[in-house]
Amino acid sequence: MQWPITSKNKTIIFYSFLSLLSVSILISCGDNRESTETAPAAVKPESFTFFELGTNTKLTEQIRQDLGNKLGRDAIERRSILDLNTNYAGFIKKYLPKIDELNRKINSPPGERVEHNTVKLMYRYAQRENAPFDYVALVFWELTKTPLLFKINFKIDETGIVETLKTKYGPPQVIDWKEENGKSMVWRKNMDVLLVSEVPDQFGHHEYQIVIYFVQNLKQLIEIETDELKKREQQRAKSGEKAF
Repeated sequence: MQWPITSKNKTIIFYSFLSLLSVSILISCGDNRESTETAPAAVKPESFTFFELGTNTKLTEQIRQDLGNKLGRDAIERRSILDLNTNYAGFIKKYLPKIDELNRKINSPPGERVEHNTVKLMYRYAQRENAPFDYVALVFWELTKTPLLFKINFKIDETGIVETLKTKYGPPQVIDWKEENGKSMVWRKNMDVLLVSEVPDQFGHHEYQIVIYFVQNLKQLIEIETDELKKREQQRAKSGEKAF
């Protein structure tokens, strides 16, 4: 049986269609909102930490304040060179070639002072706060606030730091220096590198140097800076074309 097409029936059909359309839109909006809210944030796999600062940590004023409470007053340096070398000239080239490759990319062209958009926090009075360190330098990338390089020096391992690292991260790779009377231990985790070195001083006593290379973040910095450099070169080329 067919309904006669009257003005009343047309009105009923029209409002029914609007109701169905409204329900469809609400469901669609609800699904999109849920997928956006439940999407996991992209984070790098965790590796090594220093005072709970790891590869995904973002430097904040609160973190800086907490570090000051543990390590004493800091000195801050913005936009500076980023040198990955440690121990002695040629060490990373011989024993950590992948780190050396990153260092060459970061400091290219060679022989020039190449500055980067970094924040470097330095602590020289940690022992006044009963921390067993003589010097601490923490380098963060200004763009993402994430760490790039940590360096920690101390003369005597009176608190058993090396044994703590072995317990936490397992047996290290041991490097016996051939050029100097020193030794290094290396841990690798999720691309990042933890290096602990026993460095001889002029009197034959050993001091300790810890370096954490946040390779995941260093590679990201190189990628972003390379893209920015290409864009600047293209802009200069276009400006040259327009000049004539």
